[in-house]
Amino acid sequence: MKKNIVLFVLFILPIVAYLFFASGVNSYTKLPIITSKTADFGNWKSLSGNKVSLDGKVTILGFGGTELLKNRGNLYNLNQKVYQRYHEFKDLQFVYLCPIGTEKDAERVLKALGTYTEVAQWQFVFASPTEIDAYYKQLQLVGDLDSNLGTSMIYILDKERNLRGRKDNKDYKEGYDTFHPSELSNEMLDDFKVILYEYRAALKKNHNASRKI
Repeated sequence: MKKNIVLFVLFILPIVAYLFFASGVNSYTKLPIITSKTADFGNWKSLSGNKVSLDGKVTILGFGGTELLKNRGNLYNLNQKVYQRYHEFKDLQFVYLCPIGTEKDAERVLKALGTYTEVAQWQFVFASPTEIDAYYKQLQLVGDLDSNLGTSMIYILDKERNLRGRKDNKDYKEGYDTFHPSELSNEMLDDFKVILYEYRAALKKNHNASRKI
């Protein structure tokens, strides 16, 4: 009996622990809603010239502020850790809301990002300081924008414009800090995978239902 316990501790338990941590997925089967039905953008100008909407897209949302160029390293982290891995997912967009007057800075950032990968799903949208402040407040977040109307945090919105995250008191998370690459590689990717799983499972269910019909 003792021999079996020793063998279990030495060989089986480490393998189980490795598989658990290597899975890189949190315990949620569905990522909770932090704020329901957030507002869509107005007819705000975008860098691409096209109207940008949050409807029907999984959106990674950020707030660039007036110091967008100074803090461009945060966007590079996001591009490297998340965008490059998932930009081929057609229903995904990365959107930064920035103050009017920062268009040239956004162009420089986008051009730099383009040296690493294609940037078709990067979007920069511009609004007045008052509009940005009002939009941020309706997200009902715990954190605040800085004095430059920016933040290093980014947020996940689903196709119905619900802000998604973790609601457990011990593990509450409404956004992910782009200043820390490890947070993007771990917590954010874990939660993002849950979102993708939800939609893939829904597509599979709908496909199976149509086949039965």
